[in-house]
Amino acid sequence: MRKTYLKFSIPSITQAEIQEVVKTLKSGWLTTGKKAQLFEEKIAHYVGAEHGVSLASGTAARFLSLIVEGVQAGDEVITTPFTFISTANVIHHLGAVPVLADIDPETWNIDPECIAAAVTSKTRAVIPVHYSGQPCDMKNIKTLARKHKLRVIEDAAHALGAEYYGKKIGGLGNLTCFSFFPTKNITTGEGGVVTLNDERKAKRLRRLRLHGMSKDGWKRYAQEGSWYYEVHEAGYKYNLSDINAALGIVQMDKLESFNRRRTRLAERYAQKLARISGIKTLTLRPKIKSSWHIFPVTVEAETFGIDRNRLVKELWERNIGTSVHFIPLHLQPFYQKTYGYKKGDFPVAEKVFSGVVSLPLFPKMTLKDVDDVISAIQDIQESIPK
Repeated sequence: MRKTYLKFSIPSITQAEIQEVVKTLKSGWLTTGKKAQLFEEKIAHYVGAEHGVSLASGTAARFLSLIVEGVQAGDEVITTPFTFISTANVIHHLGAVPVLADIDPETWNIDPECIAAAVTSKTRAVIPVHYSGQPCDMKNIKTLARKHKLRVIEDAAHALGAEYYGKKIGGLGNLTCFSFFPTKNITTGEGGVVTLNDERKAKRLRRLRLHGMSKDGWKRYAQEGSWYYEVHEAGYKYNLSDINAALGIVQMDKLESFNRRRTRLAERYAQKLARISGIKTLTLRPKIKSSWHIFPVTVEAETFGIDRNRLVKELWERNIGTSVHFIPLHLQPFYQKTYGYKKGDFPVAEKVFSGVVSLPLFPKMTLKDVDDVISAIQDIQESIPK
């Protein structure tokens, strides 16, 4: 058994990030400014989009994306039940209706056939979520969207660096929302970015992120700025500070190395877990590249010997941290009470959830750390009374 606790995730912060943040603190400019602009440009250039708009969180990114895509109260927005709660919360907060569509049993991404079955005359948009960093079936999703005149807003919180048919997620022509929470592939502490190719919508996103004002703080208070501004719509306080952006600028330079490491660790997991009965890993589709934000597996209790909850407890006792991604939205009391969802509505998502557990995965991990996790799982299975 490991002598020290292996955390589920640790952000990779070095002296380079610290120095960039300190430099920003000493600059006299802390809120949205040149650093935030540089960070936006780095993201947009990396994914192959024309514009990047930085925001306070991935949640803010999704919320404002719905607004600029014209979603209004009473509209329906289709998304997956197998996602973090913020994906649906932003739909609710607009007064729109989150309509859930079940997932593919192999990739655990939203199933295009289930999307098609959920479309009604009120459907305005679809939010595919690139679960774990593996891109959704965007070809069929975009075909459906064109057929029904729907807007596509990609939830790419897990997918910075992922590729679909040779193109980076974020550069497929849709509004794409990234998150930079500390567990993500890069972090700004808290933060998000929307990438897109529409200049008009990018300008509106920038206006909405700061109260609907025509000028941000830099354009009003910098030496070359002007105090005059106009407000043409009521906006929000969703801007990203230069302090957060300073972290992201350095992290972006490391993203490719981070993702290569994540891939190497994921390959080690997959190779060794294939020898353990009762543990199932994700099926990777052809012509995609996962960013491996997380490494989820499912525990088949009858074959493995114990269920997911027991495995999580046993791993914790052996100093191995884990998480569960995700509790399906339709099993949450709020969504059951508000929208009438109930257990049994989305059987594939429920089946995956019943056994899913995410194993530790972050760039600072060693191959020995992976082997320790594997050894712990093997030890647990071998210790189960026959």
